[in-house]
Amino acid sequence: MRFEKWQALGNDYLIVEREDLPFPLTPARVERLCHRHLGLGSDGVLELSPPDEPGFVARLRIFNPDGSEAELSGNGAREAILYLVRAGWTDQRQFSIQTVAGEIRPTITSASTCSVDMGRARLQSGDYPDGGPYGSGVVEGFRFQHVQVGNPQCAIHLSDRAELEALDLGAIGPAIQHSPLFPNRTNVSFYCDVEPGVIRARIYERGVGETMSSGTGATGAAIAAVLRGGESPVRVLLDGGELEVDVDEALHVDLSGWAVPVFAGEVSPELLAELAAL
Repeated sequence: MRFEKWQALGNDYLIVEREDLPFPLTPARVERLCHRHLGLGSDGVLELSPPDEPGFVARLRIFNPDGSEAELSGNGAREAILYLVRAGWTDQRQFSIQTVAGEIRPTITSASTCSVDMGRARLQSGDYPDGGPYGSGVVEGFRFQHVQVGNPQCAIHLSDRAELEALDLGAIGPAIQHSPLFPNRTNVSFYCDVEPGVIRARIYERGVGETMSSGTGATGAAIAAVLRGGESPVRVLLDGGELEVDVDEALHVDLSGWAVPVFAGEVSPELLAELAAL
């Protein structure tokens, strides 16, 4: 079982090609692969397979470290996209891939960077059924903006950067993530304004917890900032680095950033046998 490990702003994923897998990826197997001590260690698994429709280069499935499947990941998508080019799946500068959230369309800008057309974000969705047309509300004492960008985002604006940095996301995040307001759970982005066109964000993700960076989390925060009258594109400062999010008047989003490989390898026969038994 061959794999590569990639990272983008410290958000690391294992990349596997489905044809190299000796068994399907189940929640228990994903959780073991991602375990930092008993497995390979990562923030999730990216599974690539041939597309099942014409016009696409590949199909991408994204698994969280708790074994649940994510609709989309900005950082994970960039890692998969740049892997596809590096591994020879395509030599095109622009192409499309399939995800659970639908089609995404990258433009390769260098060997380690790309811009991804993430489609049009929505403020109303079944992930926040009582949100009304504008998707705002209050959860755990915080006013928030709901954004659906392939997966649900809860963006919370804070006026003070010191308050943002002092937040204990591990204590606050679970209650928001599991609030009855969000039947499918939600990712949470706390953010504040730094200067025109720049925000600072901290992210708590479904199935992950606090993370150094999140592409869709950064996107949710950037859209919320633009809805509050901020400039676009938005430069989002995360613990792992910076992402640029371009948001137009129709909430169409392009996410730009980098991703690089860390190492490649093969799962040992011993771990493979343990995985097969799960």
